Amino acid sequence: MLNDNTLTYMVFTFIVGELSNNVHRNLRNGLQKTIRRVSTLIVASLTTLAAAHVQADDKVYRLKLAETWGPNTPILGDASKNMAKLAKEMSNGRLIIRIDSANKHKAPLGVFDMVKSGQYDLGHSSSYYWKGKVPNTLYFSSMPFGMTTMEQYSWFYHGGGLELMQQVYSPHNLLSFPGGNSDIQMGGWFKKEINTVDDLKGLKMRIPGFAGEVLAQVGAKPTNIAPGELYTSLERGTIDALEWVGPAFDLRMAFRKLRHTTTRLGMSQVQRLSS
Repeated sequence: MLNDNTLTYMVFTFIVGELSNNVHRNLRNGLQKTIRRVSTLIVASLTTLAAAHVQADDKVYRLKLAETWGPNTPILGDASKNMAKLAKEMSNGRLIIRIDSANKHKAPLGVFDMVKSGQYDLGHSSSYYWKGKVPNTLYFSSMPFGMTTMEQYSWFYHGGGLELMQQVYSPHNLLSFPGGNSDIQMGGWFKKEINTVDDLKGLKMRIPGFAGEVLAQVGAKPTNIAPGELYTSLERGTIDALEWVGPAFDLRMAFRKLRHTTTRLGMSQVQRLSS
Protein backbone atom coordinates (compact mmCIF):
# COMPACT_ATOMS: atom_id res chain seq x y z
CA MET A 1 0.00 0.00 0.00
CA LEU A 2 1.30 3.49 -0.74
CA ASN A 3 2.52 5.05 2.48
CA ASP A 4 0.59 8.20 3.44
CA ASN A 5 3.64 9.51 5.27
CA THR A 6 5.89 9.47 2.22
CA LEU A 7 6.65 12.99 1.04
CA THR A 8 7.02 14.11 -2.55
CA TYR A 9 7.64 17.39 -4.41
CA MET A 10 9.19 18.81 -7.60
CA VAL A 11 11.42 21.76 -8.43
CA PHE A 12 10.88 23.59 -11.70
CA THR A 13 13.71 24.87 -13.85
CA PHE A 14 14.47 27.90 -15.96
CA ILE A 15 17.01 27.18 -18.68
CA VAL A 16 18.69 30.00 -20.57
CA GLY A 17 20.32 29.61 -23.96
CA GLU A 18 23.23 31.61 -25.36
CA LEU A 19 21.34 34.90 -25.70
CA SER A 20 24.49 36.75 -26.66
CA ASN A 21 27.97 36.53 -25.24
CA ASN A 22 27.47 39.64 -23.11
CA VAL A 23 24.00 38.82 -21.80
CA HIS A 24 24.93 35.20 -21.15
CA ARG A 25 28.09 36.20 -19.28
CA ASN A 26 26.23 38.73 -17.18
CA LEU A 27 23.52 36.23 -16.30
CA ARG A 28 26.25 33.88 -15.09
CA ASN A 29 27.85 36.61 -13.01
CA GLY A 30 24.48 37.46 -11.48
CA LEU A 31 23.88 33.81 -10.65
CA GLN A 32 27.28 33.43 -9.00
CA LYS A 33 26.33 36.31 -6.69
CA THR A 34 23.33 34.22 -5.55
CA ILE A 35 20.65 36.50 -6.96
CA ARG A 36 17.65 34.51 -5.89
CA ARG A 37 14.74 35.69 -7.95
CA VAL A 38 14.51 35.11 -11.67
CA SER A 39 13.44 38.63 -12.52
CA THR A 40 16.10 40.18 -10.29
CA LEU A 41 18.76 38.00 -11.89
CA ILE A 42 17.88 38.92 -15.45
CA VAL A 43 17.42 42.61 -14.72
CA ALA A 44 20.71 42.68 -12.81
CA SER A 45 22.51 41.28 -15.84
CA LEU A 46 20.83 43.87 -18.03
CA THR A 47 21.96 46.63 -15.67
CA THR A 48 25.53 45.35 -15.80
CA LEU A 49 25.37 45.32 -19.58
CA ALA A 50 24.05 48.87 -19.66
CA ALA A 51 26.85 50.07 -17.39
CA ALA A 52 29.42 48.66 -19.81
CA HIS A 53 27.65 50.16 -22.82
CA VAL A 54 26.29 53.53 -21.79
CA GLN A 55 25.53 54.39 -25.39
CA ALA A 56 22.87 51.65 -25.42
CA ASP A 57 20.84 53.15 -22.56
CA ASP A 58 17.62 53.15 -24.54
CA LYS A 59 17.98 49.72 -26.08
CA VAL A 60 15.10 47.32 -25.51
CA TYR A 61 15.96 43.64 -25.13
CA ARG A 62 13.38 41.15 -26.38
CA LEU A 63 13.63 37.50 -25.35
CA LYS A 64 11.47 34.49 -26.23
CA LEU A 65 10.52 31.95 -23.59
CA ALA A 66 9.02 28.50 -24.24
CA GLU A 67 7.18 26.70 -21.46
CA THR A 68 5.98 23.13 -21.07
CA TRP A 69 2.57 24.18 -19.80
CA GLY A 70 -0.46 25.63 -21.52
CA PRO A 71 -1.43 29.26 -20.80
CA ASN A 72 -4.30 28.16 -18.57
CA THR A 73 -2.47 25.43 -16.66
CA PRO A 74 -3.23 26.15 -12.99
CA ILE A 75 -0.41 27.91 -11.13
CA LEU A 76 2.34 26.72 -13.49
CA GLY A 77 0.92 28.79 -16.33
CA ASP A 78 1.20 31.90 -14.16
CA ALA A 79 4.86 31.51 -13.18
CA SER A 80 6.46 32.76 -16.40
CA LYS A 81 3.88 35.52 -16.75
CA ASN A 82 4.73 36.85 -13.31
CA MET A 83 8.45 36.69 -14.05
CA ALA A 84 8.03 38.54 -17.35
CA LYS A 85 5.89 41.20 -15.66
CA LEU A 86 8.48 41.78 -12.94
CA ALA A 87 11.34 41.86 -15.45
CA LYS A 88 9.55 44.52 -17.49
CA GLU A 89 8.74 46.64 -14.45
CA MET A 90 12.20 46.38 -12.89
CA SER A 91 13.93 47.23 -16.17
CA ASN A 92 11.65 50.21 -16.86
CA GLY A 93 10.33 48.49 -19.96
CA ARG A 94 13.75 47.64 -21.43
CA LEU A 95 13.46 43.86 -20.99
CA ILE A 96 10.49 42.28 -22.76
CA ILE A 97 9.95 38.52 -22.48
CA ARG A 98 7.51 36.94 -24.91
CA ILE A 99 6.02 33.72 -23.58
CA ASP A 100 5.04 30.90 -25.91
CA SER A 101 2.99 28.21 -24.18
CA ALA A 102 2.80 24.61 -25.27
CA ASN A 103 -0.30 25.22 -27.38
CA LYS A 104 1.73 27.61 -29.55
CA HIS A 105 5.11 25.92 -30.03
CA LYS A 106 3.52 22.42 -30.04
CA ALA A 107 6.48 20.77 -28.27
CA PRO A 108 5.66 20.65 -24.53
CA LEU A 109 8.34 18.03 -23.86
CA GLY A 110 10.89 19.67 -26.16
CA VAL A 111 11.81 22.83 -24.25
CA PHE A 112 15.40 21.70 -23.64
CA ASP A 113 16.06 21.19 -27.36
CA MET A 114 14.36 24.43 -28.38
CA VAL A 115 16.49 26.52 -26.03
CA LYS A 116 19.68 24.61 -26.84
CA SER A 117 19.16 25.11 -30.57
CA GLY A 118 18.55 28.84 -30.17
CA GLN A 119 14.93 28.69 -31.29
CA TYR A 120 14.08 30.17 -27.88
CA ASP A 121 16.16 32.22 -25.45
CA LEU A 122 14.66 30.79 -22.28
CA GLY A 123 12.53 27.88 -21.17
CA HIS A 124 10.39 27.02 -18.13
CA SER A 125 10.00 23.31 -17.55
CA SER A 126 11.28 20.45 -15.39
CA SER A 127 14.36 18.38 -16.07
CA TYR A 128 12.68 14.99 -15.98
CA TYR A 129 11.24 15.86 -19.40
CA TRP A 130 14.75 15.49 -20.87
CA LYS A 131 16.16 12.76 -18.63
CA GLY A 132 16.84 10.63 -21.70
CA LYS A 133 19.20 13.30 -23.01
CA VAL A 134 20.90 14.46 -19.80
CA PRO A 135 20.06 12.06 -16.93
CA ASN A 136 22.18 13.95 -14.39
CA THR A 137 19.81 16.91 -14.52
CA LEU A 138 17.24 14.89 -12.57
CA TYR A 139 19.15 15.47 -9.35
CA PHE A 140 18.17 19.14 -9.58
CA SER A 141 14.47 18.42 -9.98
CA SER A 142 12.84 15.45 -8.30
CA MET A 143 14.17 12.38 -6.50
CA PRO A 144 12.02 9.66 -4.88
CA PHE A 145 12.40 9.88 -1.10
CA GLY A 146 14.75 12.82 -1.68
CA MET A 147 15.18 16.21 -0.05
CA THR A 148 12.31 18.44 0.98
CA THR A 149 11.88 21.84 -0.65
CA MET A 150 13.75 23.71 2.09
CA GLU A 151 16.52 21.13 2.14
CA GLN A 152 17.02 21.32 -1.60
CA TYR A 153 17.09 25.12 -1.67
CA SER A 154 19.59 25.06 1.19
CA TRP A 155 21.72 22.72 -0.90
CA PHE A 156 21.36 24.96 -3.95
CA TYR A 157 22.35 28.21 -2.28
CA HIS A 158 24.54 27.08 0.62
CA GLY A 159 25.82 23.62 -0.28
CA GLY A 160 27.19 23.93 -3.81
CA GLY A 161 24.13 22.53 -5.59
CA LEU A 162 23.77 25.50 -7.90
CA GLU A 163 27.39 25.23 -9.01
CA LEU A 164 26.93 21.53 -9.79
CA MET A 165 23.77 22.38 -11.72
CA GLN A 166 25.73 24.74 -13.97
CA GLN A 167 28.45 22.14 -14.52
CA VAL A 168 25.86 19.66 -15.81
CA TYR A 169 24.20 22.16 -18.17
CA SER A 170 27.38 23.94 -19.29
CA PRO A 171 28.39 21.35 -21.96
CA HIS A 172 25.05 22.07 -23.63
CA ASN A 173 25.74 25.82 -23.60
CA LEU A 174 22.84 26.36 -21.23
CA LEU A 175 22.44 28.15 -17.91
CA SER A 176 19.89 26.73 -15.48
CA PHE A 177 18.50 27.97 -12.18
CA PRO A 178 15.49 27.22 -9.96
CA GLY A 179 12.19 28.54 -11.23
CA GLY A 180 9.70 27.54 -8.54
CA ASN A 181 8.61 24.35 -6.80
CA SER A 182 5.42 22.46 -6.11
CA ASP A 183 6.29 21.41 -2.55
CA ILE A 184 4.93 18.06 -1.34
CA GLN A 185 2.97 16.13 -3.98
CA MET A 186 0.26 13.51 -3.92
CA GLY A 187 0.47 9.88 -4.93
CA GLY A 188 -1.77 10.13 -7.98
CA TRP A 189 -5.16 9.40 -9.51
CA PHE A 190 -6.08 5.77 -10.18
CA LYS A 191 -8.96 3.90 -11.79
CA LYS A 192 -8.77 1.36 -8.98
CA GLU A 193 -7.58 1.37 -5.39
CA ILE A 194 -3.92 0.61 -4.82
CA ASN A 195 -3.63 -1.57 -1.73
CA THR A 196 -0.73 -3.90 -2.53
CA VAL A 197 2.30 -3.96 -4.80
CA ASP A 198 0.46 -6.45 -7.00
CA ASP A 199 -2.11 -3.76 -7.79
CA LEU A 200 0.63 -1.88 -9.65
CA LYS A 201 1.47 -4.70 -12.03
CA GLY A 202 0.52 -3.84 -15.59
CA LEU A 203 -0.72 -0.40 -14.53
CA LYS A 204 -0.05 2.15 -17.27
CA MET A 205 0.68 5.33 -15.37
CA ARG A 206 1.84 8.80 -16.29
CA ILE A 207 4.73 9.25 -13.88
CA PRO A 208 8.02 10.72 -15.15
CA GLY A 209 11.59 10.70 -13.90
CA PHE A 210 13.22 8.24 -11.53
CA ALA A 211 9.86 7.53 -9.88
CA GLY A 212 8.64 5.94 -13.10
CA GLU A 213 11.71 3.72 -13.19
CA VAL A 214 11.04 2.64 -9.60
CA LEU A 215 7.46 1.64 -10.42
CA ALA A 216 8.65 -0.21 -13.51
CA GLN A 217 10.66 -2.48 -11.21
CA VAL A 218 7.45 -3.68 -9.56
CA GLY A 219 5.60 -4.25 -12.82
CA ALA A 220 3.98 -0.91 -13.64
CA LYS A 221 4.23 0.65 -17.10
CA PRO A 222 5.33 4.27 -16.66
CA THR A 223 4.85 6.78 -19.44
CA ASN A 224 5.30 10.52 -19.85
CA ILE A 225 2.51 12.71 -21.16
CA ALA A 226 2.41 16.47 -21.63
CA PRO A 227 0.41 18.34 -18.94
CA GLY A 228 -2.19 19.53 -21.41
CA GLU A 229 -3.07 15.95 -22.37
CA LEU A 230 -3.43 14.46 -18.89
CA TYR A 231 -7.19 14.81 -18.42
CA THR A 232 -8.18 13.41 -21.81
CA SER A 233 -5.64 10.58 -21.54
CA LEU A 234 -7.12 9.42 -18.24
CA GLU A 235 -10.69 10.00 -19.39
CA ARG A 236 -10.25 7.96 -22.59
CA GLY A 237 -8.35 5.15 -20.91
CA THR A 238 -5.06 5.80 -22.67
CA ILE A 239 -3.56 5.52 -19.19
CA ASP A 240 -4.83 3.85 -16.02
CA ALA A 241 -3.41 6.37 -13.58
CA LEU A 242 -1.47 9.60 -13.38
CA GLU A 243 0.66 11.50 -10.92
CA TRP A 244 0.39 15.27 -11.10
CA VAL A 245 0.85 17.59 -8.12
CA GLY A 246 -1.66 18.05 -5.30
CA PRO A 247 -5.02 19.59 -4.31
CA ALA A 248 -4.27 23.20 -5.31
CA PHE A 249 -3.18 22.07 -8.77
CA ASP A 250 -5.33 18.98 -9.29
CA LEU A 251 -8.61 20.62 -8.27
CA ARG A 252 -8.27 23.13 -11.08
CA MET A 253 -7.25 20.38 -13.50
CA ALA A 254 -10.69 18.79 -12.77
CA PHE A 255 -9.40 15.23 -12.31
CA ARG A 256 -12.04 14.71 -9.61
CA LYS A 257 -14.74 14.78 -12.30
CA LEU A 258 -13.50 11.43 -13.55
CA ARG A 259 -14.49 9.88 -10.21
CA HIS A 260 -11.22 8.03 -9.88
CA THR A 261 -9.61 7.25 -6.55
CA THR A 262 -6.64 9.24 -5.31
CA THR A 263 -3.89 8.56 -2.80
CA ARG A 264 -2.76 11.18 -0.35
CA LEU A 265 1.02 11.34 -0.39
CA GLY A 266 3.38 9.62 -2.80
CA MET A 267 7.05 8.78 -3.12
CA SER A 268 7.80 10.16 -6.55
CA GLN A 269 8.56 13.77 -5.69
CA VAL A 270 9.37 14.96 -2.22
CA GLN A 271 9.75 18.16 -4.15
CA ARG A 272 9.45 19.13 -7.76
CA LEU A 273 11.74 21.88 -8.92
CA SER A 274 11.16 23.72 -12.13
CA SER A 275 13.94 25.36 -14.01
